[in-house]
Amino acid sequence: MPIRKPVIGKNPVKPEDFISPTAGQAIRSPKGYWAFIPAPLPPALNWTAQLVSLAGEAERALAELSTVGKSFPAPHVLTSSFIRQEAVMSSRIEGTQATLEEIYQYEAGVTFTQPKSDAKEVHNYVSALDHGLLRLSTLPVSLRLIRELHEHLMKGVRGDLWTPGEFRRSQNWIGPAGSTLETAPYVPPPVDEMLESLNQLERYIHAPSDIPPIARVGLIHYQFEAIHPFLDGNGRVGRLLIVLLLCQWELLPQPLLYLSHYFERHRSEYYARLLAISQQGKWEEWLTFFLVGVRDQSRDATIRVQKLQTLREKYYLKFAAERKASQLQQLVDFLLGHPIVNISQVQIALKVKDFKTAQRYIAKLQDAKILTEITGKSRNRLFRANEILRAIEEPLP
Repeated sequence: MPIRKPVIGKNPVKPEDFISPTAGQAIRSPKGYWAFIPAPLPPALNWTAQLVSLAGEAERALAELSTVGKSFPAPHVLTSSFIRQEAVMSSRIEGTQATLEEIYQYEAGVTFTQPKSDAKEVHNYVSALDHGLLRLSTLPVSLRLIRELHEHLMKGVRGDLWTPGEFRRSQNWIGPAGSTLETAPYVPPPVDEMLESLNQLERYIHAPSDIPPIARVGLIHYQFEAIHPFLDGNGRVGRLLIVLLLCQWELLPQPLLYLSHYFERHRSEYYARLLAISQQGKWEEWLTFFLVGVRDQSRDATIRVQKLQTLREKYYLKFAAERKASQLQQLVDFLLGHPIVNISQVQIALKVKDFKTAQRYIAKLQDAKILTEITGKSRNRLFRANEILRAIEEPLP
């Protein structure tokens, strides 16, 4: 089946295009088409001074983000917002149009003008990442966990007919609409070779290595995308693996890095760098691109965490003298993770039985210019924390 994503080339697979034995080889299948089989990891890397320097910069930026995240008094609210930002950007690479604001509205039960499936797909990404993070306590990143991620990701959305949670049993290919196995610019391994490549990848994930962990994450992401083991959803699962490996290998205590924002902003280069490994063995160029993204997005996320911390302190001070200060401050923390809410969500978050009590708390935050009603209606109202939403997603100077 063709994969719906940006075209990575226009010409069909030709064995002479795949010239690097360090990356793998093109083979002719019994049915006559050519497919690419990636070589097992790790490749022999040329650690230039630039690459060593970039790896150090990326590690230091991650460490700073980790420190800032650990110092935040309510780390769970950061996780909520940053996971959704990653979900929006990763899904956008695959063609969805839902925005971060629309995801919060979707979770509040709002109907959309764009296809509802777009918001559902992003919401599924959040669900898959939440599931993966929870499972890491008992199950490390593995083929089993990868299948579970895919099942959560594809359930009830386009692609759910393509066996969610199961590795493919037929050949897929990547190319523009109308392409075939014979004309597609990239054809992943046939099923038997795919299964062997997956087993090799799992062994590499769990094997000791002298390669810096952050670089290993980049290698694993490429390898998964080259194998393309599902009929749909490979890109999103591959980007989920980045987040989970960062957490499993304790490079981050929680998923605060939304690297998909970098990939989406440089989408054409992202795909070109991946293809250049398969065709020409340009591992170092890919790792340079990947490490720059980790460094820059870590710095971006660090600034956003600090902005949210400043807002939290400012809002806490507003209510310090209030009779219900603890409940109002609890609502502030909830908004840091859910900057668009309805009254029912607030009622549940604050564990108050009375709907009108939740309304009064919201009114307090409206009076303090923290919340703004955005529907103009008297029923089914929504409230937005504008400063918080801007801190999460507004482009930095």
